[in-house]
Amino acid sequence: MTQEPKTTSDSGAATLVAVGHGSRDPRARATLGRLLDRVRELRPGLDVRLAHIELNAPLLDETLADLAAEGRDAVLVPLLFAPGHHVTHDLPAALAATPALRARIARPLGAHPLLVEALAGRLAEAGWTPEDGTSRATGVVLASAGSRDPRSGAEIRRIAALLGERLGGVPVVPAYASAAAPTVPEAVRALAARGRHRVAVASCFTAPGLFATRAAAHAPWLAAAPLGAHPALARLVLHRYEQAHTARTTTPVRELAAI
Repeated sequence: MTQEPKTTSDSGAATLVAVGHGSRDPRARATLGRLLDRVRELRPGLDVRLAHIELNAPLLDETLADLAAEGRDAVLVPLLFAPGHHVTHDLPAALAATPALRARIARPLGAHPLLVEALAGRLAEAGWTPEDGTSRATGVVLASAGSRDPRSGAEIRRIAALLGERLGGVPVVPAYASAAAPTVPEAVRALAARGRHRVAVASCFTAPGLFATRAAAHAPWLAAAPLGAHPALARLVLHRYEQAHTARTTTPVRELAAI
C-alpha cells in the first residue's frame, strides 16, 4: 500500500522546489501552478515554489539565488519521469552555481504506483473502460519525451509495465517524442501488427506542450490528457520531496539524493 503524504503544517521544513522543463505552450505554466496548488493543500504551511530549466519564468537559477538570499534549505523535485541530462546534469549544475544554498535533489517521478494511478485516471477520462483492458483488440502507447540516457529508457519501460498491469494486462508500448525509439507512430504500427488496432495514447507528460500535442495527434483511437494537476501526481511530488528531505545518508547534501 502506498504511504499517504502527511497533511500537517510544516513551515520550518526545506522549501520544495518543483522543477519543470519549461514550454512555449502558454498552458504549461498554469497547469504546473495548479499541480502545486494541490501539493500545498496536502501540506499546509510548506513553502512550495515552481522553477523552470528553460523557456519560462521563474528560471531555476533565479529561484535558487532567491532561496540562498533568504537562508532557506531546499529540496528540488524534478517534474520529470526518468533520469536524463536535465536531472543528472542541469540540476546539479544549478546547485553548484549557488554554493550558499543547502539543497538536495529528489528522485524523478519515475515508476511508482501513484504515477500509474494518474496515467490510468487520465486514460479513463479519455474513454478507456475496464472492458478495454481485457480486449484482444486494444493496446496502449505510453508517450514520453525521450532521452539518450539508457537509464531513462529503462525507467519508462518499468512505467509501461506497471501501467499494463494496472489496466488488466493490456500491452503497453513505450514511445518517445525525441532522442529515442520507437516514435509514437512506430509504436502504434507495432501494436497493429499484433492485431491491436484500437490503440490509446497515454500521456507521460506533466503539462501541455509541443511533445504532448504531437503524441496525441498520432492517437488512432483515444488520447489521454497530460497528467497536470491529477491528485495522484500531487501526492507523488510530495512523496519524492519527503523521501529526499528525510533521507539519512552520508552522501553530501549537494549531491543527488537517489537516481
